[in-house]
Amino acid sequence: MAEASPTSMVWATAIMLAAFMGLTLFFVIRGALRTKNMDDYALGSIAFSPIAIGLALAASMTSAATFIINPGIIAYFGLPAIISYAVVLPIAALVSLVLLTKGFRKHGNSAKALTMAQWMGSRFKSVALERYFAFLSLLLITFIVLICVGLTQVIAKSLDANPVYVLVGIVVFVFGYMMFGGANSMVYTNTIQASLMLIVAFILLGSGYEHFSEGVKGFIDKLAQVDSKLVAATNAESPLFRDFFEIIFCQIIIGIAVIFQPHIITKSLLLKKESDVNKYLLTGIVVEVFFFLVVIVGLYARLEFPTLQINGTALKVDEVVSTYVVNEFPVYLGLLVVLGLISAGISTLEGLIQSLSTTITADIILPLSGRKKAETMAEMKKQVSLNRWVIVALASVSFLFSYQQIVEPDLSVAIFAQNGVYAYFAAACIPVCIGLFFPKAHSLTAFVAAIGAVIVHFSIYYLRIGVYMQMETRNPAIPATFAILSAIVLALIVQQFVKNRSHENA
Repeated sequence: MAEASPTSMVWATAIMLAAFMGLTLFFVIRGALRTKNMDDYALGSIAFSPIAIGLALAASMTSAATFIINPGIIAYFGLPAIISYAVVLPIAALVSLVLLTKGFRKHGNSAKALTMAQWMGSRFKSVALERYFAFLSLLLITFIVLICVGLTQVIAKSLDANPVYVLVGIVVFVFGYMMFGGANSMVYTNTIQASLMLIVAFILLGSGYEHFSEGVKGFIDKLAQVDSKLVAATNAESPLFRDFFEIIFCQIIIGIAVIFQPHIITKSLLLKKESDVNKYLLTGIVVEVFFFLVVIVGLYARLEFPTLQINGTALKVDEVVSTYVVNEFPVYLGLLVVLGLISAGISTLEGLIQSLSTTITADIILPLSGRKKAETMAEMKKQVSLNRWVIVALASVSFLFSYQQIVEPDLSVAIFAQNGVYAYFAAACIPVCIGLFFPKAHSLTAFVAAIGAVIVHFSIYYLRIGVYMQMETRNPAIPATFAILSAIVLALIVQQFVKNRSHENA
């Protein structure tokens, strides 16, 4: 473990966490009082402003990956990672968000869809496709693990505490209150979290101002003195940024597809009026731009720890930001930054718990047990209670995987998370696009594309197919890119086949 935090920082962090937990519980209780059934838990019963939901969107899109994990990767690999994570992916993701939101929301509202799986089933009138995506959503547990690990690193460093005990506290607290609040409380907490994150984004971006005393060129020269690979456009020795195909092309594909995560694309279903969509998007995009830029702090951290060591101990990728904050900021400012980093993780964690537990309850357990949509108050209460037990199970699984990633990560927990999450949205990307832009497309087209994407992704990754998969640490963006491209080809072939068969039968 790195150098212990000053006693003042430890006590200040403990007090701040207690206050943060108290405020969160206040809004959870307030939201829980308005949560009567699964519809309320999933979509809320309160008419929130589009600005609040836009802030919640930005908070959900920005996780511990953006504020805690990715800057560590940038500290290791420099400019190639900046191009990938701070330029290419954000542009692709935000353009994708604008193009997809209105169409997705329109059908989601008309079908009364609570989840991505229900949206698929309703759009293509396919129970099988709905079940498939319900089970596929279990891959998002890997993202929950990333956030739990990121939060654990930050809080453990600030409290100078054992990471395992901190992990237990995080899981018990966050999963515990999410058993009750759902969407009604989540928009409140996400709005507060996004506001804090915006303040902290400016603090982090400004924390390296002294490195620019000789301008941008001087800053780049400093990085070059540490390691010339940090300022090269590519890094052939890295597992993630070897060439422009990996840095640019793959990240464009991933950026477009990343919006298809349930906790992001379904956020628009919280809007009560169509006229609110533009204001919601504008708020979310403007705030999100600043959030994406935070990864630049990884370069500041590398200048502070040029050998990626502290007191002779090597820094893991996932520890870089937390170590930078604890060692470089005075207590009062470090406290605020830690709070912002925690907010970045919890905001997305809440969205994932809410969307994943709703999917498991409404799209897996209830249909397989033969139970229909609740019609009486007693049935509604039973289903809400069932959802709480689902969250308990999610908490247990997430803790076990998080513990493993803290003890023995593959370069970073980001690799573990990306492998699962990228497989999910690689499968969802083409079916959603078909559903939005090709109203006459057959359900078989969407189904084959979704299944093919998952098979291609995991085959390339685990069978190490291709030259990019030969390093010990493999980049999940590579198989996900080929999975999405394969899904496009499969969709075209199947749709043509269906079209030809319909002509023959006409």
